[in-house]
Amino acid sequence: MMSRNIDTVDTHCSHLILKNSMNQYIDVKSVKIKDEIKANEEPVLSQKGEVLVKEEIGFHEEFLLRQNDEIPVKEEIEDYEEPVLKQDAEIQVKEETGVHVNKIHQYQCNQCNKTFSQKGKLIRHLKTHTREKPYQCNQCDKVFSLNGDLIRHQRTHTGEKPHQCQQCDKSFSRNYSLTLHQRTHTGDKPYQCNQCDKTFAQYNNLSKHQRTHTGDKPYQCKQCDKSFSRNYSLILHQRTHTGDKPYQCNQCDKTFPQNSYLLKHQRKHTGEKLYRCKHCDMTFVQNSDLIRHERTHTGEKPYKCKQCDMTLSRKGDLIRHERTHTGEKPYQCNQCDKVFSLKGNLIIHHRTHTGEKRYQCKQCDKTFAVNCSLTNHQRTHTGEKPYQCNQCDKVFTQKCSLIIHQRTHTSEKPYQCKQCDKTFAVNCNLTNHQRTHTGEKPYQCNQCDKVFTQNSNLLKHQRTHSGEKPYQCNQCDNSFSRNSSFILHQMTHTREKKYQ
Repeated sequence: MMSRNIDTVDTHCSHLILKNSMNQYIDVKSVKIKDEIKANEEPVLSQKGEVLVKEEIGFHEEFLLRQNDEIPVKEEIEDYEEPVLKQDAEIQVKEETGVHVNKIHQYQCNQCNKTFSQKGKLIRHLKTHTREKPYQCNQCDKVFSLNGDLIRHQRTHTGEKPHQCQQCDKSFSRNYSLTLHQRTHTGDKPYQCNQCDKTFAQYNNLSKHQRTHTGDKPYQCKQCDKSFSRNYSLILHQRTHTGDKPYQCNQCDKTFPQNSYLLKHQRKHTGEKLYRCKHCDMTFVQNSDLIRHERTHTGEKPYKCKQCDMTLSRKGDLIRHERTHTGEKPYQCNQCDKVFSLKGNLIIHHRTHTGEKRYQCKQCDKTFAVNCSLTNHQRTHTGEKPYQCNQCDKVFTQKCSLIIHQRTHTSEKPYQCKQCDKTFAVNCNLTNHQRTHTGEKPYQCNQCDKVFTQNSNLLKHQRTHSGEKPYQCNQCDNSFSRNSSFILHQMTHTREKKYQ
């Protein structure tokens, strides 16, 4: 075997593996270092874990602790001793050298070249390639590649939470969850974005945030090609295709596609309201509800329309408002093809087909298709008129009635007919007017097939079949099918009093 040319220096240094300028590794039992250098002086460590001999020694070679590299000249060195391996694959260098050794990566995956310091870690890693899952839960047959994952999973059955916070006594099934929770007490956010300096308590939140800068969406749905920045978002999206709702309420058996939806739903059973307003002590089931509520105190309106600069406090309100510009009506009735800009309006419209009236008055048993109609009706019993005009002090039971009334002061008529340019203060009056051009009569009696341009006229007509007279005089018990007839009748009483 060829010999190697190694610079010799004074003083004793025991058992090093040298790397010379030819990138060759040589195991040296004993070399001499100059007398003027102290024997206990430590070599310099580079960022790559290489040990660099200080320039004063006059020896400008690098040496690196290695185990797996072949050392071709060790037979030529007297009294060669093999380095001692610890369990964590660290080379144990004799104490008299004073050398601070670095850990080495001894075990390498032959499929992806990833290296590990322990054999057990390599074995666990290999299962990610083979997809082997030898550990099975004896309660639900779920399988895992690692025993530790099985142990953590079994705690979902037993409810065991062995990791407890020392500050608030909250307990967790996983130590990692405890670590993250403790940062809520300390405020520690060790992960910082290198583009906007925003900090995060969890590394995965940093990774997700950085995609807002790059626009990267690596997770793509195979069914509709929609892509997502987070794998979890893809999983949730895929459930819209499969209809999968794996989270079930243990009280009413209702199912949900997301665990967070289940948790929010369960608070309806428990009455728990975790989120409290710091301005008025009002409490809420969901944090999002609290955020929206607090804007009523602060006046914050963070959502701005790009077309008219109108600002709104809720994102949903902005989306609905923008449809007034675009004319978009994404919600279509599957029975008559009528379209709506709001989902709520479609739901209400469906009840005109089914005849469903789920909202019932507790005082007169009258039923309504819409909850707001019930609320307005109940004010006829209580006499409540919460909406007051700020110009004439007139009061109203409904807010929309107040808005329409205020136009009598301003003379505003925002609704214009496209065919004759006639304007109206109320949208429904415009709708009724347009039917004079089209001849449309959408309201039909289900008993005699008579048709009407307005729903109110249909209701009046149907009373001729039912004999219903909802307007009753409180002075003589006379009743009427129409409000106009009732008003005329009341005048007969006021005239009588006038001439008495």
